[in-house]
Amino acid sequence: MKKLLLSLLTLLVSSPMMAQGWPSEYKGVMLQAFYWDSYNKASKWTNLQAQVDELSQYFQLVWIPQSGNCNGKSMGYDPYYLFPGTDHYTSSFGSEKQLRSMISTFKEKKIETIADVVINHRKSGSGWFGFPTETYNNITYTMTSTDVCSDDDNGKAQTEATRLKVALGAADTGEGWDGMRDLDHKSENVQNIVKAYLHALLEDLGYAGFRYDMVKGYSGTFTGLYNKDSSPKYSVGEYWDGNASNVKSWINSTKVDNVIQSAAFDFPFRYTVRDACNNGNWAKLANSSLASDGNYRRYGVTFIENHDTEFRSANAPQDPIKKDTLAGNAHMLAMPGTPCVFLKHWIDCKEFIKPMIEARRLAGISNTSSITRLKNSTACYAFSTDDRLIAVLGNVSNYAPTDNGWVKILDGYHYAYYIRNTVGNTAWISHASGKYQGEQKVILAAITTQNARIVYTTDGSTPTASSPSVASGEKITIPIGTTTLKAAMLVNGNITGDIITREYEVEYVEPFSIPSFCTVADGEVCAFFEAPITWTNTIKCWAWNANNSNANYTGGTWPGVECTKLGTNNGKDVWKWTFKATDYKGSGNATQPTLIIFSSNGDPQTDNLTFKNGGYYNQDGLRDIVTGIGNVVNKQQNRLQRYYTIDGRYAGNDKSTLPHGIFITNGKKFVR
Repeated sequence: MKKLLLSLLTLLVSSPMMAQGWPSEYKGVMLQAFYWDSYNKASKWTNLQAQVDELSQYFQLVWIPQSGNCNGKSMGYDPYYLFPGTDHYTSSFGSEKQLRSMISTFKEKKIETIADVVINHRKSGSGWFGFPTETYNNITYTMTSTDVCSDDDNGKAQTEATRLKVALGAADTGEGWDGMRDLDHKSENVQNIVKAYLHALLEDLGYAGFRYDMVKGYSGTFTGLYNKDSSPKYSVGEYWDGNASNVKSWINSTKVDNVIQSAAFDFPFRYTVRDACNNGNWAKLANSSLASDGNYRRYGVTFIENHDTEFRSANAPQDPIKKDTLAGNAHMLAMPGTPCVFLKHWIDCKEFIKPMIEARRLAGISNTSSITRLKNSTACYAFSTDDRLIAVLGNVSNYAPTDNGWVKILDGYHYAYYIRNTVGNTAWISHASGKYQGEQKVILAAITTQNARIVYTTDGSTPTASSPSVASGEKITIPIGTTTLKAAMLVNGNITGDIITREYEVEYVEPFSIPSFCTVADGEVCAFFEAPITWTNTIKCWAWNANNSNANYTGGTWPGVECTKLGTNNGKDVWKWTFKATDYKGSGNATQPTLIIFSSNGDPQTDNLTFKNGGYYNQDGLRDIVTGIGNVVNKQQNRLQRYYTIDGRYAGNDKSTLPHGIFITNGKKFVR
């Protein structure tokens, strides 16, 4: 009887803990497996399922778009059908069968899937209140005009209701949103339908939790109500607000019986990272966020970019992090909270994000870990997490631990990681397996309290005590070609711990020289563009000054002015834009633009590129700078390669001196 009572008590205590919005001491990492319009390929259910073996090594959660049929091509934020049924879950991302297969395969590989739940509003079919009637598990569900907020669309819904002689529901309990019908969550019918819908997501389709969209649109009490009924393992709300106090207030508003029912995306954290990276002011990382607050970090899902903040196009630039995205990810993955990696960052930089996740895992960082600030200045910010991992951001030469119990394991552009030698007994390789451009300098380290060296091989053979060796923390060069690197610790003449293996494909970087026909006259403001072969239209240039919204240097009407075709380079057309005073539209004197875009008569186009006078660009960004007349360019053909950061700053011409990061050289992105 005593054992039975103890078991019942344990059950009563543990169940509410699991229902408190987000698990405590959670160590998982989440992937946002989509970006805007990624249904074309990247986020197809079949494509994501095909990557399960790789994803499962690094992510425990995958957040996918709203998966119901929206009656047309859609990212899922205009929900129409809610319940599984004939074609009701055939979306822009795939069929219901493919969705179920993906979720099931993820589950087999220990990945749990987060559903995007859009219940602030709903798409109508015919007319303003033409919602579909759905039958699920022999129960029929229908929404009517009385399930729509009385103040929907700033009174337009009321005008339509009056015309149709129908009634509306109660006033909205949150912010309004024009475009679709705002649902009245005070309506018992809405509540019953939403509850049934959430149960279908969890119990039928196999989701593990919810990401609630646009929760500013209705009271947080309803999120609490729905979660209390459905008991998801994970719940996170999109309360889009940079004020940490406001986000905390929303989290508290989800309480039921004084128990928090949902986490929230840590928008304040995101904005601190944006401000630090974009402005080069690393002290911004100390600003308030959920992750920095010991009482709320458990409920903070941290991120640095998502589908709403990313750069989409010149017409929809959003609010992106413009540089130092690797440093931003390094900061996030060393912090408490549950980190959510953005798919674009994963695709572009996975070889560098992977070891960050591995370091987090090795250090045992969870969403409730504690942090200690070690340095806080404009040039450099450093902190330790649980006294097991140190992250240094900004000028990494400005801080290094003096305690010899720390081992440096990552050394990138504007970021570095040190780990306590007590967290494990293993060899460490700083670069994940993958494809790279140009020779790589890889750190080999021994994470141990013992006096160890690292023995290694580069031909795939098993290291022995007589294999080549380096002191812990030293770098070796991975050459051009295919290399299988194996490393292990050598302690007192014996191999100790696991043998770590990495597979590398390192591409040769073709030499590059600016064509001799590219010249810059004295006093000329201009830029050159090497167009992709697939860009068959006349190249247009759009240039402006980001510090003066009225200053446009290319006529003021998108896509700008025509460039002049000069010739070809490696089979690609080279175009030149020269500023003409008559093309200047705006206030003040025309100086030079700060940003520039090239396009094939409007579409496709480059990203916003930092303008450098005489800059030679291609689709990826700045390649080099034309410094003068043709005979000077000719003399440069045998010069050392020039490396630029992705935001256009010259970084040097000797790659062996470059920090780890992403650079532009020879017309390609170069990852070091």
